[in-house]
Amino acid sequence: MNFSTIMLAAVAAVEIAVLVRVMLRPHREPASRIAWVAVIMALPLLGMIAYVLFGEVNIGRRRAAKLRAIEERMPRSEPSPSGDLVNLRAQIPDRWEHLFRVGRSISGFEPIAGNAARLLADSNAAIDAMVADIDAARDHVHVLFYIWLTDHNGSRIADALKRAVNRGVRCRAMVDDLGSRSLLRSEQWRSMQAAGVKLGVALSISHPLLRAPFRRIDLRNHRKIVVIDNAITYCGSQNCADPEFRVKAKFAPWVDALMRFEGPIAQQNQRLFVMDWMCATNENLEDLVRQSLRAPQPGFAAQVIGTGPTVRFSAMPELFAALIYAARQELIITTPYYVPDESLQNALCSSAYRGVKTTMILPAHNDSWIVGGASRSYYADLLAAGVVIREYPDGLLHTKSLTIDGEITLIGSANMDRRSFELNYENNILFRDAELTAAMRGRQLQYLARSQPVTREMVAMWPWPRRFWNNTLALLGPVL
Repeated sequence: MNFSTIMLAAVAAVEIAVLVRVMLRPHREPASRIAWVAVIMALPLLGMIAYVLFGEVNIGRRRAAKLRAIEERMPRSEPSPSGDLVNLRAQIPDRWEHLFRVGRSISGFEPIAGNAARLLADSNAAIDAMVADIDAARDHVHVLFYIWLTDHNGSRIADALKRAVNRGVRCRAMVDDLGSRSLLRSEQWRSMQAAGVKLGVALSISHPLLRAPFRRIDLRNHRKIVVIDNAITYCGSQNCADPEFRVKAKFAPWVDALMRFEGPIAQQNQRLFVMDWMCATNENLEDLVRQSLRAPQPGFAAQVIGTGPTVRFSAMPELFAALIYAARQELIITTPYYVPDESLQNALCSSAYRGVKTTMILPAHNDSWIVGGASRSYYADLLAAGVVIREYPDGLLHTKSLTIDGEITLIGSANMDRRSFELNYENNILFRDAELTAAMRGRQLQYLARSQPVTREMVAMWPWPRRFWNNTLALLGPVL
């Protein structure tokens, strides 16, 4: 037996072992298994390397164990002045209660009453509000962004944090290592550190080749969290940047929606931040999530839902599907990235088939050509079911929102794609409030009025190379 034969046999043995691994790996859809098997068999060496790097959702044993230990130390519920959670039964009718049970099963948070909120007018107004709240902070400020740029708005937040530190306010700022790579290398980051702002970096990407055998290197912290004095929090799609988003200027402006919340819901967002911070920096902030809530005030019920690679598999698509099936009259969704799993696509089609006025608003020009093509592969079935599809042409519609029947809203960082479902840490807030939902729905209708219709006839007229390309990208979705 010559050397070439031995090498071929060795490669074949390794290929079989990897294929067995693909088939035995838990929590993988059949479509994903088929896609990986096809890639490995078609391109054995490259396919196996790709699977080792990107085939499994593995955060790393040490990090996973650390997160579990932190979770076990966290309080199971929010401590209130009376020692009991606020009774929300009167605020959440039976029709909606199951949605909050789904949320509770994901993050462990109960829906909690006594909240107030407002939808900010635009990205610059959101930064104005954050700066004002940071300037008024008395005890602490916590910020976490996936992308933080060194532009005008990014500098405004950095300067506000430095001013707060000078007043004796404890400030902590955390960013994702990939999304905010330019900030981490900048003078702005160093100046915040010199001023006394405590800094943290989520999911380091240094030495990727050394890390690859032990954890997946493209897992990201996609959250956008601001918490001030355990009483104010922000939630939505907006990163810390100008709407012109100069790193991808040709797709600008980024069109985002952000809400400012006051009330006990801030402590739930605080817990997400604290867990991320403790995992990245080893500083113990347990006392912040053990503080008693203020006496309940009138206000609506809300619930933070945090998802990620270490949370229950398929949590985010389960939540989306539950919300979609709950709609009875109207369902409006905005998302920049739509690459669903089969259950979510079926849920949307079912919504339209049963007579719910179902509308999806997506960007006409996507900053990811892969996601843009894959998204359009799903249009034909959605349109056939009666889903209204509109494409927003005036910049990248980056808002992630869902409203149901004028009563329920989900807003946050999660997209309706496989990356948000499986690979990213995300934060969202689910609430029931007719007035605030009306504000979110009004913003959605503004997008709708400026959007272009997509019809069945238009999709049917797409040339076959375009349809072939879109369907190929969708087929590779579980791999990409």
